[in-house]
Amino acid sequence: MTWTERACGIGDEAAPGLAEQIAIHRELGLGAIELRTVDGLGLHELDTEALAGVAEQVRAAGLVVPVVDTPIGNWSTTVATDLDTELSVLAGSAEAAHALGGRWLRVMSYPNDGRPDADWAAESLRRLAVLTREAERLGVRLLHENCQGWAGRGPDETLRLLEYVGSPALRLIFDVGNGLAYGYEAAEFLGKVLPFVDHVHIKDGHRTPAGAVFTLPGRGDVDVAGCVRQLERAGYQGRYSLEPHVAHIPHLAATAGADELAEGYRACALGFREIWETIHHD
Repeated sequence: MTWTERACGIGDEAAPGLAEQIAIHRELGLGAIELRTVDGLGLHELDTEALAGVAEQVRAAGLVVPVVDTPIGNWSTTVATDLDTELSVLAGSAEAAHALGGRWLRVMSYPNDGRPDADWAAESLRRLAVLTREAERLGVRLLHENCQGWAGRGPDETLRLLEYVGSPALRLIFDVGNGLAYGYEAAEFLGKVLPFVDHVHIKDGHRTPAGAVFTLPGRGDVDVAGCVRQLERAGYQGRYSLEPHVAHIPHLAATAGADELAEGYRACALGFREIWETIHHD
């Protein structure tokens, strides 16, 4: 397969508006787009008419939407966030996924609110179990990302979450660059969770005293190529989705102007293409 058949990206990393997100993905030759926000709104916030319009634009462009990124359990929440509110977000996100012809929803597992680790773990696990049971009822699958939240701290926590919930409606997104912020090496984490990975996020960067600073794939400290090789050799058939964070970093409320967003995204896509083509010509 060519890189365009396996790659996609999170649209709002390229542009805030859907038309521009679609245009950039089509320009790059990508056949899929992962959706998080459209003009600053999460898909669960769109009414039925607006959602139908999104679905029509995506279909007209010949794109598919493999994953809808939800804010469930992410940096905007804590383990004390009202669970009924989260279940409402889940319902809206499931409606969006179905409208777009998909069933995968990205979730995380809740930042702590200051409680002891054991209590944080127990409440995170409880919440993900409740959410997964509801996902089963709604006909969607949750993909937990190794990012904000208790189970994103390391592979052991991730595996404990999967064992505790014990449902095929909970699987994983593996982000190759998130270890920069959380202190682990990507390839080691991936090696432990790989059988449960259904989707992959691509980013690269450097660790600095002030935190992670992101850059083009292949230009940072993350062994992006090594992780892709590991996945391909294991028979991974899913997509690699660009989440570069070079010009748009939602959890820091940092975003660039339209031209810088688009150019940074294009550069990251081409950086990943170089990695992909090198791997498949080895």
